[in-house]
Amino acid sequence: MIKHMNTDAEIRATYPVMKQLRSHLSEDQYLAAVRRQNDNGNYRIAAVVDDAGVAKCVAGYRLTECLCWGKFLYVDDLVTDENARSENYGRQMMEWLVTEAKQNDCKRIHLDSGVQRHSAHRFYLRERMDIIAYHFAMAV
Repeated sequence: MIKHMNTDAEIRATYPVMKQLRSHLSEDQYLAAVRRQNDNGNYRIAAVVDDAGVAKCVAGYRLTECLCWGKFLYVDDLVTDENARSENYGRQMMEWLVTEAKQNDCKRIHLDSGVQRHSAHRFYLRERMDIIAYHFAMAV
């Protein structure tokens, strides 16, 4: 089952999986950041949960809009528990995200991925995503 994680307890339940991607955040920092981003930027957390309610795959995403792409769903975070990989949880989440995008009148899904994340890139390409841009950044 895939569900939005809205309450503090639900968001905290996703932390063991999310920390595998965002290891620099403590659980309290994670909860505070999710709450802040939700209040300021429409950030949402969804999770694939097993029958016991344990998160197996977590996605953090936003519904947003810009001049160049119109309305789109942006995936900030997508991670499957390292002990549950190759069990189709990532594919389930991607299918759910596509449905979520369509239900919210989005025409595209976008995400950025670090150049070192080769396994993730294979997954994204297998899920029919295209590499369409370089992302540039500068510390200030």
